[in-house]
Amino acid sequence: MEQGETTGVIRRAPGVRVSLVVALGLIVAALSLGALAIGPFALSPAETLVALFGGGEQQAQVVVQNIRLPRVAAALLVGAALAAAGASYQTLFRNPLVSPDILGVSAGAGLGAVIGIFLSLPVAFIQLFAFAGGLAAVVLVTVVASAVRNTDRILALVLTGVVIGALAGAATSLLKVLADPYDQLPAITFWLLGSLASVTTADILPALPAVLIGLVPLVLLRWRINVLSLGDDEARALGVEAGRVRFIVIAAATLITASVTALAGVVGWVGLVIPHIARMIVGPSFARLLPVSAIIGAGYLLVVDTLARTIGAVEIPLGILTAVIGAPFFIWLLASGRRGWA
Repeated sequence: MEQGETTGVIRRAPGVRVSLVVALGLIVAALSLGALAIGPFALSPAETLVALFGGGEQQAQVVVQNIRLPRVAAALLVGAALAAAGASYQTLFRNPLVSPDILGVSAGAGLGAVIGIFLSLPVAFIQLFAFAGGLAAVVLVTVVASAVRNTDRILALVLTGVVIGALAGAATSLLKVLADPYDQLPAITFWLLGSLASVTTADILPALPAVLIGLVPLVLLRWRINVLSLGDDEARALGVEAGRVRFIVIAAATLITASVTALAGVVGWVGLVIPHIARMIVGPSFARLLPVSAIIGAGYLLVVDTLARTIGAVEIPLGILTAVIGAPFFIWLLASGRRGWA
């Protein structure tokens, strides 16, 4: 990174404007209200608000509070978590192509969760297995990519992530072959497609504290992470312990990804595309990128989930819709010559 770019990153380090955060928050709130109202049992915004606070018809209360509200909350949580994790990885590795999907974290977390399902473990242990699998995958990718010589760092990270992801996918396929076809296999298959159809409040409660625990160090270390994006030498010159900060960020982002992967299954592209959109709005400073990515990611996945359950007679898995939307966007990003980084 050139000196001018370094100065620019430091100069643009102040936090997000409150007006931008408020505006994005209001948009997400409006989208949430719309998602609560839309469905086979359609409600007006006013009826939705009344039912949300315990008034109106009993049927409307049941639909809004017991069926749609947990799903909306889960979509907001998963979207915000994946976008925040993607922004963290991209800043940490100074690589706009890095995401939980490309680095193999999602595949590793998926394998861990499938092992938990295969062993018929409770949800808490499935999340623990998902975290262990995701952490193992990203550590392995980082170690292998660092050992590769005479190769571009970005290319080494991407190719290593693809390889580790393929290995995790193969192991997952083996478990699907060995699983009970009447009990375990349907659960594994449904989970791997990515869906919030059966999410309940009880499912969200274990994931929420894990995501919050993962976000805390990212928020507290936001300035150090921003400095780390300048490079290890520059970070050390400014008093930042690059190795320790990198380990904390990887562990935190992996915990976030693994927790929501266990909740919603494998939902791709969110952690890759949303940070690019946020970066176009607020620039590369991590102090601004993290909150904006989380808010946009929450609204984005909420819209995708609403489309998944309303545009057809049969619900479309989230992973399919995010790929259909994300892949053309990324192709446009490459074709237009945008790096989406600085």
